Amino acid sequence: MSTANSGAWSPTTFAHNGTVAIAFDRLVASSGDPLLLVMGLGTSRFWWPLGLCETFAGQGFEVVRYDQRDAGESTRMPDTSSSNPFAALAGRKSQSYTAEDMTDDAVAVMDVLGWERAHVFGHSMGGTLAQRIALRHPDRVLSIVSSAAVPSDASGVSVFRYLRFGLLARLARAKFPEGREGDIEANLAVARGVASRTYPFDEDEAREWIERQVDTGPRDTKAQSRQIGAKWHGPKLRSMKAPALVLAGDEDPIVKVKAGQDTAKHIPDARFTVLHGAGHDLPKALWPQISAATRANADRAQPA
Repeated sequence: MSTANSGAWSPTTFAHNGTVAIAFDRLVASSGDPLLLVMGLGTSRFWWPLGLCETFAGQGFEVVRYDQRDAGESTRMPDTSSSNPFAALAGRKSQSYTAEDMTDDAVAVMDVLGWERAHVFGHSMGGTLAQRIALRHPDRVLSIVSSAAVPSDASGVSVFRYLRFGLLARLARAKFPEGREGDIEANLAVARGVASRTYPFDEDEAREWIERQVDTGPRDTKAQSRQIGAKWHGPKLRSMKAPALVLAGDEDPIVKVKAGQDTAKHIPDARFTVLHGAGHDLPKALWPQISAATRANADRAQPA
């Protein structure tokens, strides 16, 4: 059992995709349509705000969040030669696994839960993965929400045109102490950096949950390189069958709004929404809008 769980969440459970263990938990006070949450590059499931998860539950979802491989409590994969995520994205280093493997991890979680089909909400790199889960496993996905993410069709250096590099470069140059305190400061630096300018960042609140659920992921560049370097060989977005909602923050310091526009453009009948004032985060003030839009998109799906 994870010591990072609060009483709101079930004890940590593990699904297995071959030898890879995938950690997940369930919001205890949630029931209804299955909703699987996928967080982004190098970050654990604990980055999902509890309050947002509770608003999803209020919209009639059973909420489960999981750690991607190479993040959180899931299996850390063997090192490759790259410790530079940008080099890995450009394909200059060998990959440890494929993006298909990462989609199969999500299905392994669904299998343990007994979910035949689910709605999938992914944020940041998790949004790109949500697109790919729907493309590789169309019979398992009811609908998707892709938030603050680049289009699945983009690969290698073509991804760069969708990114802003100022914050990424500052975080890459930042130095933190070794050990737990350094992990806390690295997590805080990321949380502070991705926050929107419009909605105030609560440093004390962020420090409280980070200290309770501290994770090495935000400064584990080797794990990030393995994740971002995982190549996708699957279908194009134009073949997606699931109803899709694409969200983009107009103050996002990492991913340009055009990434969301292009994602929605290539998915048949996708809906696109700009979250005004949102950075590369999910601000508390927008939780009602995000959860209501997720519900509306889910209602377009064929019943499970």
